[in-house]
Amino acid sequence: MKVGIIGCGAIGGEIARAILDIPGLKLVSLSDVERDKAERLSLLFQDTPAIDSLSELISRVDLIIESASQEVAKIAFPLAIENGKDMMIMSVGGLLGREDLLALAEKKGIRVYLPSGAIAGVDGLKAASCANVEGVTLTTRKPPLALKDAPYLKDINLSEIKEERVVFSGTAEEAIKGFPANINVAAVLSLSGIGIQKTRVKIVADPKIDKNIHEIEIIGRSGRIFVRCENLPSPTNPKTSYLASLSAIALLKQIASPVKIGT
Repeated sequence: MKVGIIGCGAIGGEIARAILDIPGLKLVSLSDVERDKAERLSLLFQDTPAIDSLSELISRVDLIIESASQEVAKIAFPLAIENGKDMMIMSVGGLLGREDLLALAEKKGIRVYLPSGAIAGVDGLKAASCANVEGVTLTTRKPPLALKDAPYLKDINLSEIKEERVVFSGTAEEAIKGFPANINVAAVLSLSGIGIQKTRVKIVADPKIDKNIHEIEIIGRSGRIFVRCENLPSPTNPKTSYLASLSAIALLKQIASPVKIGT
């Protein structure tokens, strides 16, 4: 299977290196708005992948992997559908509000893969949703500076936060708009469960922690599920949870394997 990666930052790089060890997958194309990032990444491979534009990459591959941003996902996903290409999307927030595209992809037989990202428990949420789920709540705790540049916090000096502080409480829809670079996990939960308007999110800035912590509570007919993830940062980018990259790598291994578990 020929694979292309859009976005050659920390997550894209980790996925690219992992593909070398996954039988049945071959990285043939890289694309990034900062071309030098793609060029540096390509040098790590004996069979050098092409450095392509977005449209060139889509035409060249069987599976598109987006690891760039929500804005790029919004552009690339319709093009993937138009060209009949399967796609893995890391910036899941870019899909919200475009559930029509997911329905179109399903109608056309196009596979859309959404890694679980920096959380666990998505399989339990999907299972519980087969009966009835009354509530899903995500509580995310991060060091204050990890929330830097979030539009919702533009009037808050994060360096002045000295004690644990709730900086946001609302719907997943509001959280994703206010924290586009920080809260893709809310998008994953919303698409897997009861939607962006019913899924609740609380974001806590805590200067006493050095990792990102996600707590998920699911209440439904099947019972109560509580999951807590304390994520260490990526070895290549301290702003990214390592588990996010690993979830994509695990899903790629599943895609390439003849044995499918949990699909």
